[in-house]
Amino acid sequence: MKPDAPGHNRPPLTYKAAGVDIDAGDALVEHIKPLAHSTHRHGVMGGLGGFGGLFDLRAAGFRDPILVSGTDGVGTKLKVAIEAGFPDTVGIDLVAMCVNDVVVQGADPLFFLDYYATGHLEVEMGRRVVAGIAEGCRRAGCALIGGETAEMPGMYAEGDYDLAGFVVGAAERDQLLPRTDIATGDVVLGLASSGAHSNGFSLVRSIVARSALGYDAPSPFGGGSLGEALLEPTRIYVKQLLSAIRATGGIKGLAHITGGGLPGNVPRCLPDGLRARLDARQWTAPAVFHWLRDVGNVPTDDMLRTFNCGIGMIAVVAKDAAEQVTQALIGVGESVREIGTIERAPDADADCIVEHADSLWRS
Repeated sequence: MKPDAPGHNRPPLTYKAAGVDIDAGDALVEHIKPLAHSTHRHGVMGGLGGFGGLFDLRAAGFRDPILVSGTDGVGTKLKVAIEAGFPDTVGIDLVAMCVNDVVVQGADPLFFLDYYATGHLEVEMGRRVVAGIAEGCRRAGCALIGGETAEMPGMYAEGDYDLAGFVVGAAERDQLLPRTDIATGDVVLGLASSGAHSNGFSLVRSIVARSALGYDAPSPFGGGSLGEALLEPTRIYVKQLLSAIRATGGIKGLAHITGGGLPGNVPRCLPDGLRARLDARQWTAPAVFHWLRDVGNVPTDDMLRTFNCGIGMIAVVAKDAAEQVTQALIGVGESVREIGTIERAPDADADCIVEHADSLWRS
């Protein structure tokens, strides 16, 4: 007897049977359309559904623009969101990590695209994630003009998903940051963070495991459950910084404090031959960092190089402009402290010195 020909007398295979539900993807797109529309700004052309998103720089008011792009993700903070069952704010984090990077170059974030991938597409879960992305775009003033939803069975564990974000901004050629006149004697202003933002979560998760607390347990440092407190979204500084830049003309440089902390990020906006000297007595680390340090017995140097420790953004300004810039930022809702100065850097010395770092853990 001859064996059956391939496929003979077997049920037909479909894309849906293989794990990809096109109808679910289409349903998610219909949920996304009003979310994207809520982020509309001048310059957006058309809507969702095309093969590419269109944006008109002239309609956005630019005369001699330089494009500034950025891409990022949320890292293992996603694992906290997944395990805590709370996907609503990681989209804000995704936008924040991208737009805060381009604003430090003086750019206005114009439009954003997201990539959402999962093993099995759950429409409501996807809607909640993208709703957070849209909220982040509204906070940043940029338009959500497109993205990609990928259902990839076998690629991710049950319930897992991944996110990536992409932003394009623009600045007038003569307004790019950092400026070339950063000099010794300039002042460093620190803008408060909202918590751990989206960095260091591999260490955070290890500390949570050591604590033996579940993400649904009451947070030892306030903010609802432990999961909710750790998922406090990354602060978006875009509108406040652009307002202060335009109102004062006094901001020479900015640095977004992400992975690497203050020592790893402040030098990125400084010219060769200069360094920042910061005084940690000028601010207090939020309670989440006290808890992480105490439970994990984390050395202060590791805290500083892993987390923002309470400062999510720094601005370099001339000493005689410091008060004006501070008041402009306070006027749009920022918490600002003068935390250091710029000085000449000896050869082979650190580009950022944080003095009195142990004072961050004072009560």
